[in-house]
Amino acid sequence: MPILRLFLPVLLVLASACTTALPAEPAPAFYVVRHLHTPEGQRDPDLTAEGRRVAALLADRFRGPRPAAIYVSDFRRTRQTAAPLAARLGLTPIVYDPADTPALVARVRIGPLPALIVGHSNTVPDVVAALGGTRPGPLVHADFGDIWVIGPAGETERLRIETR
Repeated sequence: MPILRLFLPVLLVLASACTTALPAEPAPAFYVVRHLHTPEGQRDPDLTAEGRRVAALLADRFRGPRPAAIYVSDFRRTRQTAAPLAARLGLTPIVYDPADTPALVARVRIGPLPALIVGHSNTVPDVVAALGGTRPGPLVHADFGDIWVIGPAGETERLRIETR
């Protein structure tokens, strides 16, 4: 017994030195952006020159966890907003139905994560809220260039695409 008392502290130190903490899983993140600059009043317009310029800047915006998947509605403006980033990351955007937010959110949660969703002024608030984020107020036509970043516990940060 006395020998065990002498060696027990040594054994405990050795045992704790042999156990390695597992690295924490990267937190899932969702990025939601409204399509970029378009002319007002057209059903399916292309991005304006300013919209194309800012779309190129969006590709530079992700310095931390970059999207592993990109979701776009089947409108030119959302596809064109995502195109420079998708090309840079080698991703093919996944088309979703903007009228079915629950299906989009279910699909996005499957992964891979992080995911970028490019939406519309009338869908972004619902998508952000459905992903557990703080719902933004209503968006108007001139609201271009914001990115909502939603963390695993619903923490929400609204960032601007740097427009240099």
